[in-house]
Amino acid sequence: MLLEFSVGNYRSFKKQVTFSMVAANLVAKDKKLDKNNVFAVDEDLKLLKSTAIYGANASGKSNLVKALGFMKWFMVNSSKNTQSTEVINVEPFRLSTDTEDKPSYFELVFLMDGQKYRYGFEANQERVVSEWLFYVPKVRETRLFERDIDSFTISKVYNADVLQTITRNNALFLSVSAQFNVELAQNILEWVTNQLNIIPILDDMTYFNYTVDCLIHDKNKNDIIELIKKLDLGINSIQIEQEDLTIDMFSGEDSTTKLHHWRRLLTQSIGGKVTSIITMHRKFDTDGNYKSIERFDLNTHESEGTQKLFALAGLLITTLKKGQILIVDELDARFHPLITRTIVELFNSRETNSNNAQLIFMTHDTNLLSNKLFRRDQIWFTEKNRYGATDLYSLAEYKIRNDASFESDYIKGRYGAIPYIGDLTHLIDSHG
Repeated sequence: MLLEFSVGNYRSFKKQVTFSMVAANLVAKDKKLDKNNVFAVDEDLKLLKSTAIYGANASGKSNLVKALGFMKWFMVNSSKNTQSTEVINVEPFRLSTDTEDKPSYFELVFLMDGQKYRYGFEANQERVVSEWLFYVPKVRETRLFERDIDSFTISKVYNADVLQTITRNNALFLSVSAQFNVELAQNILEWVTNQLNIIPILDDMTYFNYTVDCLIHDKNKNDIIELIKKLDLGINSIQIEQEDLTIDMFSGEDSTTKLHHWRRLLTQSIGGKVTSIITMHRKFDTDGNYKSIERFDLNTHESEGTQKLFALAGLLITTLKKGQILIVDELDARFHPLITRTIVELFNSRETNSNNAQLIFMTHDTNLLSNKLFRRDQIWFTEKNRYGATDLYSLAEYKIRNDASFESDYIKGRYGAIPYIGDLTHLIDSHG
């Protein structure tokens, strides 16, 4: 379970922003929201099942997703997929003389097997500057290891002494520890890999093959198909058809057609086989009587919204069933507002989210800004300040009535995080 994520430039400069899934001490307008949208870890800690992040274009929403995606990749791969001469893919904040030459800062606070951990690092393009891992065995936070340039302090509990001598400047000690079978490090990277699902903007089709694999191997197949059917897409059923990829598929075509065909087939190739996703639609006669089933090819005949929903369906069901974390940039893109709302409600419901999965999504859909759907601490905003840096803050920080219209007040600019558009009256000279 995710508690907090912080990102920014150099922690001693206080330039980082922190996002939290910890429930605030407040009472929602509708008491059902407190029961459904929040779950208790223990007597003192309650977490949110979903959060929405709003903000103007270029306000930093997508950068949060990118930063978390980079952190996940670097934790898992820095010891094995990079060479000693490779630069680290971080970029300092260049609009301030204070931070332009300072390292980037990343930190996660999470629960794994009922234990609270806090892990983070600072890095510039040349090296890891600092790194730390703490946990709470009982009441007080305890250090497992801490790194400052080339100086390491490692506890006996972590059991990774001497590994610091083989840790490259551009690799994380946590990643090296996992590679050399330190059990706790392996467990943390397994948690990050399997529990933290991140979908950047315009990359939702990455999980297309995951849904196909679920349907082929009957993993949550019925639930995936039922989800797609019930979202009113006119689809009655789905079939997966596969055939071996052979050279005969391209015979008799001119070069241009062949190239297009190659690209299409290779895109649809899964496990060396050409895979077709067939959606079934009911066909009726002129009197409205059902006559037969019509077969559509998903990639050719269905809308981009339907294709996106198919791509996300497998991961949505798996996340809910396994109590994982799903982070999606622009969840509402290509979706009708009611479909986006239904996905949020799946996570907010005790019935469909009994395993306390968490959904974090970036959106422009103001239809979701409702005190009947969200508590105030489930709504976050990003806004660029006058210096070009992103501020991240929660609606819970505002003293407003529980029955306030979140959507109306947001559009009016009461909470900030909206574009301030200049006067365009004379943009086009009609007499020119």
